[in-house]
Amino acid sequence: MLPLDWIEHRRPDGEIVGWMLPDGDGFRAFDLLGRERTAPGEAPVDWLEAEELLEGIGIGYLADGWSLRLADGTERPVRIAEATPRGVTVLADEYGAASAVGAVPERFHLPFPVGDELGPR
Repeated sequence: MLPLDWIEHRRPDGEIVGWMLPDGDGFRAFDLLGRERTAPGEAPVDWLEAEELLEGIGIGYLADGWSLRLADGTERPVRIAEATPRGVTVLADEYGAASAVGAVPERFHLPFPVGDELGPR
């Protein structure tokens, strides 16, 4: 669930690219997976820098291949199907199966913000 004090940031075309969290005199930037993109543990940045950071990140990373670590410690290649403040849905993607016509890949629902169980492939 999206924290109440997060401020959404949209590109000029209206597409949401992340959120900014007020922190003292500055802001922290969070991507569409709810992960902090400003340097954690470092000083917050000003509004303009947070906007530029989110716009520079964009949304293209959502199309990348990801790896999901399951509760038993095994890892599965996945693709992100949906990322919202209500949760993130990923699809099993062994050998590109998530993109195959007619495929019904296994789905995994992750809470928002996503933890370290989802990482780059």
